Amino acid sequence: MRDEHSFAGGPSDPFAQGPARPDAAMLVREVEGALAEDLGPDGVDGDLTAALVPAERVARATLLLKESAIVCGQPWFDRVFASLAPETRIDWQVAEGTHVEVDDEPRVIATLEGPARAVLAAERAALNLLQTLSGTATETARWVARLEGTDSRILDTRKTLPGLRHGQKYAVRCGGGHNHRLALWDAVLIKENHIAACGSIAAAVERARTLGAGRWVEVETENLDEVDQALAAGADVIMLDELSLADLATAVQRIRGRAISEASGGVTPDTLAAIAATGVDYISVGALTKHLHAIDYSLRLD
Repeated sequence: MRDEHSFAGGPSDPFAQGPARPDAAMLVREVEGALAEDLGPDGVDGDLTAALVPAERVARATLLLKESAIVCGQPWFDRVFASLAPETRIDWQVAEGTHVEVDDEPRVIATLEGPARAVLAAERAALNLLQTLSGTATETARWVARLEGTDSRILDTRKTLPGLRHGQKYAVRCGGGHNHRLALWDAVLIKENHIAACGSIAAAVERARTLGAGRWVEVETENLDEVDQALAAGADVIMLDELSLADLATAVQRIRGRAISEASGGVTPDTLAAIAATGVDYISVGALTKHLHAIDYSLRLD
């Protein structure tokens, strides 16, 4: 049997992660995708309306936050302007990941100065990224707060906005949540259709160990019999999908000390506390990244 420290929160826990840090290459791809969508292949020159402004004009602008939120996405915001006009200077008044309370008046989050055409051309893409990542972090923080006093942790899923998965997963961590696998290539998650195609849970896990090159293996289960099969097969993580609370509690007890448990399906703000009370290690929530509220920011030229 593996050492107990290999499990939830330990060094071999695949969901135990350090401070949130964006991957530079993925960040650039996400920003370039947003700019290409907005400006086409011509960069700043693709903004026909910004072209009305004299080329030599310099703009000074203020970034305002209009509602309480976690400010998240500054590296993406910065990269938008760096891509179009590297000389643009941005002075942030609030650190990344900070929760900012807004009452009656908007809060100044940053000031910037740069070529007016570039500032105008970058505005929408930069705000879109900032409002989405701030919304993701803020929503995650709400879910995390509901688990205060329990040993369970919040996990995200791959139910992300197209083209912004890395950014949203970064934002989840800024909000205090944990990341599940990034994509299909970095872990093995055996679900019911994989089991059917392979013939059994045992056969699927054995195949995963052969082909997975040391990657962790998770098995989705829908009843206690499947939980026992996943344990016997040596799964690292066992997903408990829409089990009753009674069966979930039983499954968690069987799994403890042998694998990591993850509750999934039927998770709402109203059911979260009862699910956590079973002692499950992780609770995955698709709503973190797909049911978010975009935070209200605006950029005002002086």
